[in-house]
Amino acid sequence: MTTQSLPRPRAASRRRPGKGPTVRRGSPASRVLRALIILVLLCMVLYPLVWMVGNSLKSPTEILSNTGLLPKHWTWRNYHDGWFGLPSITFGRFFLNSLIIACGVVLANMASCVVTAYAFARLRFPLRGFWFAVMIGTLLLPNHVMIIPQYILFRHLDWINTPLPLIVPKVLATEAFFVFLMVQFMRGIPRDLDEAARIDGCSPYGVFRHVILPLVRPALVSTAIFSFIWTWNDFFTQLIYLNDLPKKTVPVGLRMFMDATGQTSTGPMFAMAVVSLLPVFFFFVAFQRMLVEGINTAGLKG
Repeated sequence: MTTQSLPRPRAASRRRPGKGPTVRRGSPASRVLRALIILVLLCMVLYPLVWMVGNSLKSPTEILSNTGLLPKHWTWRNYHDGWFGLPSITFGRFFLNSLIIACGVVLANMASCVVTAYAFARLRFPLRGFWFAVMIGTLLLPNHVMIIPQYILFRHLDWINTPLPLIVPKVLATEAFFVFLMVQFMRGIPRDLDEAARIDGCSPYGVFRHVILPLVRPALVSTAIFSFIWTWNDFFTQLIYLNDLPKKTVPVGLRMFMDATGQTSTGPMFAMAVVSLLPVFFFFVAFQRMLVEGINTAGLKG
């Protein structure tokens, strides 16, 4: 029998081992439909922002008459009047006050919540489960219920009309949401890393410093972003504790464009509202990559 009469072996399959058959991509019609749906949702989300920016470039009379997004006559005077329009103070003072308070809250939350979360997630101490349940229970308490006893306490400490009531409580890990977030993140870190560090001679502080802290960076970034945004946009708490005009913040300063008679400087108010969004936008853009990495890392755990 010649070699030519032997049956030829079948060609090896080009599929990779362990991989199923390739899935065809969607048809062009489905991709177009998906793009249209995303575009419609994007327009719905951006419409209020575009409307606010457009009104900041309209004259006061055109704001009431022109309901369109774009102004017929562009004017930039609203930004000048909003920045320098308040008596004896510029809007930049409010920006500085908000920046000091927001940065202080961010640092306090990051430092206190990560230490508290490490104790709940990694250390053994009596009644750990009970105290963790009490901490989670504080999430059910509205802030408006605690504002009166807190105000009385801070008045006895002579902290009213200072940034201290807004920053100092955060040092005590009062934000249970961020503690819970970090506890859940730390529970996804293998305990074998802790045991290996202890074998190398690390104390509990050394394990926290050299093992846990570098791995919880995504959770720390999420805490920083949400702390900054929530503090920057906070109105009620800052209105309660800050009384003097030079100590007020951006959300309270925006309210001052409406006087006691109900008359509102609409154009300057819209202009300063647009300017007040810039720090939040730049803060989010600066840490967006780390936040996305943290979400991806959390999704790969387990």
